[in-house]
Amino acid sequence: MRAMMTRRLSVLLLITLACAGTSEAQSLRPAHGDFVIKNFRFTSGEVLPTLRLHYRTLGKPRRDAKGLVRNAVLILHGTAGSGAQFESPTFAGPLFVAGGLLDAARYYLIMPDSLGFGQSSKPSDGLRASFPQYGYTDILTAQYRLLTEGLGVNHLRLVMGTSMGAMHTWLWGERYPDFMDALMPLASLPTQISGRNRVWRRVVTDAIRNDPEWKGGNYTTQPQSLRTAHLMLFLVSSNPILRQEMMPTIADSDEVLDAVVENAARVSDANDLLYQIDAARDYDPGPLLEKIRAPLYAVNTADDFLDPPELGILEREIKRVPKGRAVLIPMGPETHGHGTHTFAAVWKQYLAELLKVSERP
Repeated sequence: MRAMMTRRLSVLLLITLACAGTSEAQSLRPAHGDFVIKNFRFTSGEVLPTLRLHYRTLGKPRRDAKGLVRNAVLILHGTAGSGAQFESPTFAGPLFVAGGLLDAARYYLIMPDSLGFGQSSKPSDGLRASFPQYGYTDILTAQYRLLTEGLGVNHLRLVMGTSMGAMHTWLWGERYPDFMDALMPLASLPTQISGRNRVWRRVVTDAIRNDPEWKGGNYTTQPQSLRTAHLMLFLVSSNPILRQEMMPTIADSDEVLDAVVENAARVSDANDLLYQIDAARDYDPGPLLEKIRAPLYAVNTADDFLDPPELGILEREIKRVPKGRAVLIPMGPETHGHGTHTFAAVWKQYLAELLKVSERP
């Protein structure tokens, strides 16, 4: 009985971790809004008559004598996530609260749901597999229009992102090199999706596309392949030590996996996830790294399954970024594999350094 209770508590902890935290972090209540773009044209040539972009903000913009916004921070989420992930006390607690590095009383924090994610326009809204085939280029275009046309932001103090959002951060630095003072990608590599990173994505996308229950995207109930997708997402996150502590026996492992998959599948959609993972096909910042002008701190951890340091890619490519620095955090009691990006206490010292070196006189 005690063992069963322990397993159940482990499962409960896993599912609710992001919702637990300090009362100070929980007291932060972001404002929500939607920005609508009419006749948005994708790089594929497809046009969406109405594109809705949802966003969250904390704080207010402040302009200098020339009218430039000087305190705006764009924070970009990961694959299968949304801007809501930054409300977690593990992220907001060390950063957004009074006296934090990104104190909401000082900064204008912008956390959008990217095109295809969260409460922004996505396949499950009704178009299903007829939704335009978007890529990261389209996501960036929409983000830029949200800032400049929707929120009136003409400059960013900082662009930072986690996982997919980190990949977008590299692209922001290349595509809009004078638009920001600093860049901080967390858990990413500045190279196209390949090797093991490509493999896990193909496992997910192939499982969905080859599932007879998917029906070309026109299913009425979620296909079983959605469970396969979430099993794979669970596999590539965290690190082996934490997983073993959480799942020390076969019974523990099955109970945790079943609970995670059931919870994730209940709130997700196969078409949405398929599009989200496939969108990385046009990601390739490598050829244009020299165009990044703002100071950039790229932070990875040694226990990251998706971006393993053994590849040496970050250390090699960062030399091409004029003001770039690569940070590798060793595996330790505080790291969580790829998911370390959302535990700000682990890497906030590097954010502090970046904000200092990128200060304007």
